[in-house]
Amino acid sequence: MNRMIYLTYADQPSGVFSSQVCDVVNFLNDSLNAEIRLVAFVSLRNFTGTKKKIKSEVKEAIVLPMIPKANYWKCSLPLLFFVCLVTGAKSILARGVLACNLALLCRKAGIIKKAGYDGRGAIAAEWAEYEVVPYPNLKKTIHQLEKNAVLKSDFRISVSERLVAYWKERFGYQENKHAVIPCLVNSGFKFQQLREEEKKAIRQKHGIHPDAFVLVYSGSVSGWQSFGLVKQTLGPLLRETEKAALLFLSPPDKHIEEMQKEFPGRVFNAWVKHQEVTPLLSACDYGVLIREESVTNRVASPTKFAEYLSAGLPVIISEGLGDYADFVRNNRCGIVLAEGQSISASSLTRFPASEMATLVQRYFTKESQADMYRKVLSALQ
Repeated sequence: MNRMIYLTYADQPSGVFSSQVCDVVNFLNDSLNAEIRLVAFVSLRNFTGTKKKIKSEVKEAIVLPMIPKANYWKCSLPLLFFVCLVTGAKSILARGVLACNLALLCRKAGIIKKAGYDGRGAIAAEWAEYEVVPYPNLKKTIHQLEKNAVLKSDFRISVSERLVAYWKERFGYQENKHAVIPCLVNSGFKFQQLREEEKKAIRQKHGIHPDAFVLVYSGSVSGWQSFGLVKQTLGPLLRETEKAALLFLSPPDKHIEEMQKEFPGRVFNAWVKHQEVTPLLSACDYGVLIREESVTNRVASPTKFAEYLSAGLPVIISEGLGDYADFVRNNRCGIVLAEGQSISASSLTRFPASEMATLVQRYFTKESQADMYRKVLSALQ
């Protein structure tokens, strides 16, 4: 098997990076006998700490400083040339548009033979719909850069079937050289169901009534995550029944404080350590995944979907969110909300936690997607 690089550019360590980058590289090497080296170009800000963090998860990772500001992404090319020559890599699997364009330039120069694109979303649309990047010059070129990544790469990973459909519609992608791999839970996932007394103890710790019907929203409450829509959708339920409670598993925010004032004793906010997240999710009854209608959300594969299911939670999800509204319907693992629809108490039912975890084992573990990963590795040989 040829030596390969998994390339990231301007991605910083986070829970998503650990799961979607570090754990993937370790899985490919340890379980599929790949020879793949993580090469991460990261910000100069706290470079030493970032490097230490990444190498603590992937010992053989090569962590390099990027030139300040993503505008100058091409300036990292000579250093990438050197890394390819030193490691003997013959192909690059690149996460994201800028990383992929670096890989394509390496291929054009004859440094590598093949370049793969790990597509995480509709990037040009995302930059247009949300204030993701503050660089006007880069915004002007991102459409062409994404088109290059989609059409010129030798093989592609897509996080959803809807993203592939978007590539076909937006860029004229006509090939079948791709693998659809959603955002997955970490390798070695094992479901651990909480006993009732454990659930009650966790709820008591956070001031939640032991008999409440708890909906949990995990993640950011920025405009990106459609907080206004969450309030509009779940507010009627909180007004309808005193038994309903809402937990925001996110940093403190003024919008959450406003809801806490409106529904005292029934809206909670917790921002806990990584190891405490799954037990706290497991002490709830439903995961909330409500997003506004946008191209970004239409093609997405939210990491929270598999995270909720892995904690034994059914999911309340917006219609048209990636491939997952259909998944919820087909697998009976939650509630799909049409645009403008709110939740009523009568629609909330209990779902066996073990059945949710079984779906994760079947569809959202790296082991369950091993054949897709083999397809990627084979295509980039």
